[in-house]
Parts: sequence; C-alpha cells; structure tokens
Amino acid sequence: MESIKGKVAIVTGASSGIGRGIAAELAREGVITVLAARSADKLAGLADEIVREGGEAIVLPTDVTREDEVLTLFQETERRAGRLDLLVNNAGIADATPTDELELSRWREIIDVNLTSAFLCSREAIRLMKRAGGGRIINIGSLSAKSPRPHSVAYTASKFAVEGLTRSIALDGREHNITASALHPGQTLSSLVPGVTDQLGSDRIEPADLGRLIVYMASLPADIAVLDTTIIPVRVPFLGRG
Repeated sequence: MESIKGKVAIVTGASSGIGRGIAAELAREGVITVLAARSADKLAGLADEIVREGGEAIVLPTDVTREDEVLTLFQETERRAGRLDLLVNNAGIADATPTDELELSRWREIIDVNLTSAFLCSREAIRLMKRAGGGRIINIGSLSAKSPRPHSVAYTASKFAVEGLTRSIALDGREHNITASALHPGQTLSSLVPGVTDQLGSDRIEPADLGRLIVYMASLPADIAVLDTTIIPVRVPFLGRG
C-alpha cells in the first residue's frame, strides 16, 4: 500500500451522507480534499470539522449537472491545489416511481445527477490527470446496478450506466495511467432518500465504512485498480431481493 498523504481529491455530493463520510476519511489520511456539492453551508461545516482534526479541505460549491460549474470546479482545484490525484463521483439522487407513472422531466433529472455529472467530472479529471501522468476515478454506483428494486427504473438505469462509464474510462485511461473503479454499496445510512435511508436501523453500512474502503482503493499501487466491487450488509438480501 502507498501513502496518500498530500494527494488531492475531489468528492462530489460531499455535503452529507456517503460523500461526507468519504471526504472525512480521506482527509484523515492527509488528503487535500476538495468538497463539491450545491449546499455551501453544509460544505463549510464539514470543512471546519476537517480542519479541526488537522486536515485540509477546499470548499467549492458546485451543481455538477451544470457544465459551466463543473469546469469552474476543476479549474479552481488546479489553481488552488496544483493538481488532481483522485476523483470520487458520488453525487446522486433516487426515485421510487412505477415506470408507467414516471415523467420525462424526472427521468432526465435522475440521469443528469447520477450519470451526466459523473461523465462531466470524469472528462475534466482525465484532462488534468493526463497532464500529471495518471490518477484515479472512483464512481459510486449502487447494489441496484446488480439487483434492482421495484419502481426504480431511472435510478437503476443510471447506476447500470455508471458501470459502463467506469469500464469505458478504465479502457480509455489505461495508456495514460488513469484508473477507474465502480463501488456498489448496498443499504447505507445516507440522505439519498430522506425519511428512509437516513433512518435505517440495523443491517446498514456506515458512510465511514465506505470512506475507509475508498482510502484502501486509493492507496493501492498506481498500476493496480479495483475495477468493480460490491459491499453489502451481511443480513440484507441481495439476489432476488424485494
């Protein structure tokens, strides 16, 4: 394993839940963590916590579905931190609407947040990483990319697409020493579905657990990558789940 202290990482959707947990764990390892999300206040609060613990954070409020804001995010990251070593595409939303009731506008919203944002951020990350000689991109998928829940056609489609995005980036990036990985979590305490995922009792993954897994993946030798991995609570059904 290699030290990641002093490396630079962007985490999208960092204001709460999974993104917050990932950013906090990376910062604890000495990573200069760029916090990106729409909620400036929440990002500032997380940055304060990171600094109090001796870490370093850069707050860059961003709507990652907007190309102009994504361009600014990466330009500012390069200007303020000098480079980019790791991108964690975590921003996401969920939905529970039967297919025949799903409005096109809602479909597009989910695809934009869960997939288009990951493409935009990955594209800009690759541009920086090629100049630097390499880097890592980790996309947060979902167990729904392996075994969907009912009434989740847009969310499921977006997460299956994240798998394809990851494989394509891994293929296109390998000659430039850029790796890509997809991490598919099962039931995780988060703000993904308010009133549901933020109130999970037992049989759940803590965001910090995912954060530590990201730290491990980022600490692998530069010529090794975890292409695809699924993490689930032991007692939560996987295949054939309802």
